[in-house]
Amino acid sequence: MADSSCIKRLQKEYRALCKEPVSHIVARPSPSDILEWHYVLEGSEGTPFEGGFYHGKIKFPPEYPFKPPGISMITPNGRFITQKKICLSMSDFHPESWNPMWSVSSILTGLLSFMMDNSPTTGSVSTTAAEKQRLAKASLAFNCKSPVFRKMFPDYIEKYNQRQLAEQSVSNRSLPAHQKGDDSSPLLLAVPAGSNGTVLQEGQVNGEIRNEAVKNNKKGSKNFPVWLLFVLFSIFGAVMALPLLQP
Repeated sequence: MADSSCIKRLQKEYRALCKEPVSHIVARPSPSDILEWHYVLEGSEGTPFEGGFYHGKIKFPPEYPFKPPGISMITPNGRFITQKKICLSMSDFHPESWNPMWSVSSILTGLLSFMMDNSPTTGSVSTTAAEKQRLAKASLAFNCKSPVFRKMFPDYIEKYNQRQLAEQSVSNRSLPAHQKGDDSSPLLLAVPAGSNGTVLQEGQVNGEIRNEAVKNNKKGSKNFPVWLLFVLFSIFGAVMALPLLQP
């Protein structure tokens, strides 16, 4: 069990992160265990990781900040082996170099910087830039399959849904006119309860549009009065009969 000083320290660090977010980094403690934090690193621009969202985990010891945490990554990334501890000077691989003044933000800033490097270490892997780019593109979809990720980072679920809708819109614009408006809507994920996101289901958008069109057509047919149609036919018949009535 964590010491009270450890709990207070981690609570303080979380408040600091909420007040002053760090660029390209999001980190939150697990609701059930303050010693387990989950983070998301966003790939830096101009690198093979650009556009990527990398989910990972930090496990703090009960003696933190006097002992270093263990750090691992969950999202396939092409730089670190997933689900395996990463060797850093700020991790429990090197307790001799640990500084109690370091915090969650400094740990993750160092991890992000080391991720952009190619230096080998325990827990690292060597891949091509093309492979890193492929994994970066697939990273958000991979993360959204995880119940833990969906629960802890609902804002990224909204980002995923927006990306899906944008890609579908581009795809529809490139289709022939007769193929547009079918039921090929992307599968969007429900945002966990308690978030501000909107829940969208597969095919819901197109289905609502079709239902509205059917309602409008029925409404239009009901609004056209039958008696007016009868009057128009009577006038037309009288006009046609005039030549026959002339002497």
